Parts: sequence; C-alpha cells; structure tokens
Amino acid sequence: MTAPAARIVSVNVGTPQLVRWRNRDVLTSIFKDPVAGRVAVQGVNLAGDDQSDRTVHGGPDKAVYAYAEEDLDWWSAALGMPLAPGIFGENLTVAGVAVTEAVIGERWRINDVLLEVCGPRTPCYKLGIRMGEDGFPRLFAAAGRPGAYLRIQTAGSIAAGDAVSVEHRPSHGVTIHAVADAYHRDHSRAAELLVAPELPDHWRAWARTLLTRQRASRAG
Repeated sequence: MTAPAARIVSVNVGTPQLVRWRNRDVLTSIFKDPVAGRVAVQGVNLAGDDQSDRTVHGGPDKAVYAYAEEDLDWWSAALGMPLAPGIFGENLTVAGVAVTEAVIGERWRINDVLLEVCGPRTPCYKLGIRMGEDGFPRLFAAAGRPGAYLRIQTAGSIAAGDAVSVEHRPSHGVTIHAVADAYHRDHSRAAELLVAPELPDHWRAWARTLLTRQRASRAG
C-alpha cells in the first residue's frame, strides 16, 4: 500500500483572548480555529495569528507550530473523544509527516513557503486550560508527541491541501524526540543536543547549564 502524501490538513489561527480559569483572568492565544483559503506566512507569524506572551511564545524560533494528524488520532483514542485540528493550539495540522522524528534544522517546503524545524513544544498550563484539565500538560509531555516549532525561512502562502516535502535534512540526527526526551525524561542526553547547530539558543543554553551542573555534581 502506498503511504499517503504528506500534506496540510488544516491551517489554524487565533488571537489573544481573555478567559476565566481558576478564579482569575488569563490572556491566551491557544484557542485556534481552521481557516479557509490561502494564508500568508511571513516574519514570525501566520496572517490572523498572534501570541499572548512573547516572552515564552512566538518569535523567530516559534513562529509556526505543527502537529501531526496521526498524533491527534492517537490522543482521540487515548482520551476516548474526537479531537479537531487546532485543539492543541497548532497552526498547522499535518498528515503523512513524521513530526516527532523530524531532525532539528530539517526544512519543509509548502507551496512557496520554506519552514525550518527548530524544537519541540514544552507544554505550559495554558494547554490545561484548553483541555479543561490542569494535569493535561504533564500527560502531554509524558506521551512523547510534542509537535514541532518551525522558523519561517521563506515567506509565502499556504492552505489546507498543500503538499509538504522535506527539502533538506541535516546529517547530525538530533530529532524533535531527542530534544523532548532529554528535557522531560533523560537529562543524560543533554550533550547530544549540542551537535545540532540549528538548535535555538534557549535550548543550547538549557543543555549547557545542565551539563555544567552535572559536572559540578560529579566533582563534588
């Protein structure tokens, strides 16, 4: 059987909105909905999309968030309920793309847009707000299906149904899964991450800080 062609299932955008959670008001952009037609991709955003807290979301290394339809299907089965595209706040719901195994620095061509894989999502409490469950971010992290943040290398436009092709894959082999696993489960893998020159500065700083602490602990 021929594998399905890699493609965009849905393009999802959302803007900051104030929601009530645990007796307080929270500004969040995690509520994203599919949009029809072509969507401009440029700078650090998709047209019609924005982030609420630029200190931890958005910017060049988190311009676009992609999640696999196959992983959404896994979650639907695990939770016993259907999950629609955009439920995890992803901008792109993709099918036929091995998002978890994507290599840091891998480049995806979608129409005239070129995106570069940067790193995994580390879920915050706002994912719990979206799912109506405080503990969901921990479940999400443990599942090992983090999705991928991407840089915008070449601006253009995309739409649901567009093909996704991998135009370049670095040889260092550091994957989205490796970064997420080093962060959430196996800190001994931190040194592995530093061989990927395309890894964002905040991940490199985290790995170096952890390695310094490990060396100090052994020396002590």
